[in-house]
Order: sequence, then C-alpha cells, then structure tokens
Amino acid sequence: MQHQFLIIEGNIGAGKTTLSQMLAEDFGFKLLLEEFADNPFLPHFYQNPDRYAFPVELFFMTERHKQLQQELAQRDLFQEGIVADYIFYKTLLFARNNLNTEEYRLFQRLFNILNAAFPKPDLLVYLHRSADRLMDNIRKRGRAFEQEIEPSYLQEIQQSYFEFFRSNEQLPILIIDIEDLDFLNNPEDYQKILDLINRPYRPGLHRASFY
Repeated sequence: MQHQFLIIEGNIGAGKTTLSQMLAEDFGFKLLLEEFADNPFLPHFYQNPDRYAFPVELFFMTERHKQLQQELAQRDLFQEGIVADYIFYKTLLFARNNLNTEEYRLFQRLFNILNAAFPKPDLLVYLHRSADRLMDNIRKRGRAFEQEIEPSYLQEIQQSYFEFFRSNEQLPILIIDIEDLDFLNNPEDYQKILDLINRPYRPGLHRASFY
C-alpha cells in the first residue's frame, strides 16, 4: 500500500468501519475507529435533536480530538501505516447540519483551535451509497438509537460532505460509488476497491464508479 495514512469516510451505514478494519488487517496498519458508542447524548439526540445537538457534537469533537492527538500528533507516520474511519473535519460538517447559527459560530471557533495541529492524510476515500441503501444497512445492523434516523437526514449529511469535497483543494479525495458492492463477503468487490485505493492521486476531487 503506497498510502501510509488513509482515511475511509462515508455516511452513516456506508461501511467505512468495516473497510477500515479489513485494510488494517491486510496491510498491518494501525486502526483508528470512531468511538461513537460512548457518546451519552447520542440516543437522546436522535429523539430530540434541537435540545441535544450541541452537547452531542461537543462530545464528539473532544473525543475525536483526544484520540487523534494521542495516535497522530506524537507518531512518526512513516514508521507504521494508519487507517482511520473518520476525518476530524467531519466534526464541523455534522455540526453545521445540526446546530443553529449562534451555536455553530461558537462551535467553529473551538474546532479551528483544535484542528490546527493534525497531519493531513495521504488519501481520503469516501464510500458513497444512496440513502435507501444506507437505510437498509442501518436497519440490518440494528443499533436501537439509529432507528430514528430519516432518509432526509442522510441526504443532508451527504450534501455537507460533497460541499466540503468541492471546496477542498489540499487533500486527495476519492469518491467511490459502492451502491451494490458487497466488499465484506465478495473478494472480487473488495479487490476492486483495493485497486482504486492503491493508486497515486493528486490533491483535489476524484470519482470512481463500477456501473
């Protein structure tokens, strides 16, 4: 694998954690997984987003920062490959979608302070699936607190990601349409994704589809 710091991103239910785990095992990379299950505000947020949006986003931001600071800021990235299933910037994307104007303005100031020191990934891979497919995956994995999610919310998150990708010229970003791929159970599908990831990419946005 020519990329030593990989980030696998995607909407809720896209399969980013599964792919990150597979890549870490196959290439001996350090695995960084988002610890979303420890957020005590998350179940309440899905039931009452207006009330719990700020604490849920603040908790996510501080926990992501703590984990990334421990694993990245004091590491030599050339000694061991790293694959993560989130980018710290997603903190701001979700906050923009969930917070009111005043809350977001405050949140953005805190984010900019915390984001300053992190190294940039060699490649950011975004796994794209339609909202319908994401809803299927969310139902299948059966996390109780996710069952309140609406397709419209997933569409809003997707739009936030795409706006970020279009405005970012510093990172190599690869969007892969994996709508009907089953890379967990189908080795050929997994190999297709590997072939795409293990290529050089210039900074900017790149798209790939198998259809």
